[in-house]
Amino acid sequence: MNNTLFQLSGMVTAMFNLMVADLYKLRKSLGYKILLAITSICAIAVAVFAYAVQQGQLAGDMAGIGFMFSDVNVISILGAVLASIFICGDFDNKTVHGAISAGISRSSIVFSKAVVYGIAAACLLLPYIIVTAVALSTPQQFNMGSVAVGFLNILTSHSSMDFTAADIGKLVLVMLATLMTYIAQLSICIPLAFVLRKPVLIVAIYYGFTIVAAQFSSWRGNSLAFDRIYGLTPFGGDHVFLTVADGVGKIFQTYAVSIVFIAIMLAISYSLFRKAEIK
Repeated sequence: MNNTLFQLSGMVTAMFNLMVADLYKLRKSLGYKILLAITSICAIAVAVFAYAVQQGQLAGDMAGIGFMFSDVNVISILGAVLASIFICGDFDNKTVHGAISAGISRSSIVFSKAVVYGIAAACLLLPYIIVTAVALSTPQQFNMGSVAVGFLNILTSHSSMDFTAADIGKLVLVMLATLMTYIAQLSICIPLAFVLRKPVLIVAIYYGFTIVAAQFSSWRGNSLAFDRIYGLTPFGGDHVFLTVADGVGKIFQTYAVSIVFIAIMLAISYSLFRKAEIK
């Protein structure tokens, strides 16, 4: 019993040390700072587009251009780039090899990488959360037509709304659920990064997958069975269309779907990485 606890304690300590080291590297990474600057600029740009479209300063068909700056589009590209920089980079510089040589288990490596990757992805989306919160605190209206998804959908659905204390609490839950949905979607990049270890392939495959997933979403309503099955993934259902008007049960269902999906991606990552040869 004591030996088991000692081993468990050593594993937790190793994972914690790996996470601290990875967080430090991200904080010093120029590439990550550039990605964060891009999401900050895009978050402001999409709010400006949504305001201009609502005011009639831009034609409605310009919403498609504004969508290019939206969270769902930007994170589908930059999230894959982040996985390439963060995970593939550690294979290139032999950091992963060194950790394995030091006796750190592959499960600890996968889990620590996944946690830090999730934190880093959340930070990339933070500008969208901040811009959305600031915009909703103003009396202005925002509109992007039918292309609104994720935080952009939250912005356009609640603009000029008089929030009560209960509404604000629920809005926080909705924003966190949307954030969790994006992290769950990006978790697909984790097994891709551990197996392929090629940045170009990871970005191309994941972005292509998000396009296909969006096409699947357009089939909603054609088949009840399909809707139920696809709704069990962070790409289906109404997980990226949550608003304050949705029930608490529906919001927490999004949390549950995201957590289970992430756990499945981690299990797949470990299974593939455990069998992989490290040269």
